[in-house]
Amino acid sequence: MTSPAQSGCPVPHAAAAAVPLSGPRFHTDRNSLYREIRRDRGPVAAVELIGGIPAWLVLGYREMHQVTSSPELFPRDVSLWNQWPNIPPDWPLLPMVGTPMPSIYFTAGAEHRRHLAMVEPALESVDNFELRRVAEGLADQLIDAFCGRGSADLVAEFAEPLPVLVLAALLGFPEVEGPGLARAMKVMADGGADAQTAHLQFMQYMQHLLAMKKAAPGDDLVSRMLAQPGRFTDEEYVNDLMAVTAAGHLPTADWLINSVRLMLTDDRFAAALGGGRRSVDQAMNEVLWEDSPNSILAGRWAARDTRLADTQIRAGDLVLLGLAAANTDPHVRQSVGDGINSGNNAHFAFSHGEYRCPFPAQQIAETVARTGIEVLLDRLPDIDLAVPAASLVRRPSPFLCGMTSLPVVFTPVRALGGFQ
Repeated sequence: MTSPAQSGCPVPHAAAAAVPLSGPRFHTDRNSLYREIRRDRGPVAAVELIGGIPAWLVLGYREMHQVTSSPELFPRDVSLWNQWPNIPPDWPLLPMVGTPMPSIYFTAGAEHRRHLAMVEPALESVDNFELRRVAEGLADQLIDAFCGRGSADLVAEFAEPLPVLVLAALLGFPEVEGPGLARAMKVMADGGADAQTAHLQFMQYMQHLLAMKKAAPGDDLVSRMLAQPGRFTDEEYVNDLMAVTAAGHLPTADWLINSVRLMLTDDRFAAALGGGRRSVDQAMNEVLWEDSPNSILAGRWAARDTRLADTQIRAGDLVLLGLAAANTDPHVRQSVGDGINSGNNAHFAFSHGEYRCPFPAQQIAETVARTGIEVLLDRLPDIDLAVPAASLVRRPSPFLCGMTSLPVVFTPVRALGGFQ
């Protein structure tokens, strides 16, 4: 595969300095940064990932709809990338951007639909009542561990472990392996120096799980995937299990924690702290518009030279989906107005088009996040921030938009103990 320079095409972004997707403002005041980029550069901007890797960031709502509705022109096919000669093997964002592999997340066209036909029915088979029961029990267990001391970090002690423990139960993981799986996935998603090692650990967990379920199937997601028609290799099953688990873990955790942060810092949601369920729903929906857990999604790759807005996109260029930026595009917000608090779901929080998050997966994420919030508020009704809201910091990932921590205080209460 040739680079843009080798093929005679101009190197992307040579005409203008690219905006680095890193730095203090990117992790503390991301929405205002998006507004500035859109104002100065338009709805499609040249950006730079760690290591000087160029990409295009889509910030406009209409342009986002165009890209996600055109899988032939902008497929999710990482093999098209014209930057492969410049990507070192240890590039920390590689686990999130991806490499060519047989997976529901990294295939296009008919091959993508083949994987979807195996994964989606398995997700649809999840019983929502059973899911809520499992989520309630695990939420209570996590709260039991800190409720007696009157303080906690809700990110590390509640929001991050809850989704992965629920997913581990749905997948059929032994309970003791859940915490280790959660640690590996967090390190991988944050894109630091240990991301590649964590990605390997994550894969090993899934290989072990697949071997267990092939030897002794049960009433779990993996066994249902194995029972679906179609021939898949062990590598394909492992890749799809990794995709499902990664997509369902930290985005769900960030949806939960961003909603709790909103309710603790915005007087409009004070009723939620007294058990107002409608306020919980409103806060969760507003977060999808204003504070989307998937801030940037990687990615799409241009199948040929084209134009997007007033920007010339070269074949093989990486196009990053700025989901959070598109949701706050003033062109769409003028028409949406306050409708975001009335259940308007025209946001891009779950992407759009052929590669959107499958609807059953969206429902699972919503059930886990809402259940976690409701159990937390039931158990600790006077919960409050332990630090000034302005001191809260986003996680270091360029793609996800959760908090590194959410310290809270509350009146100590007794543990329930033994809840299953």
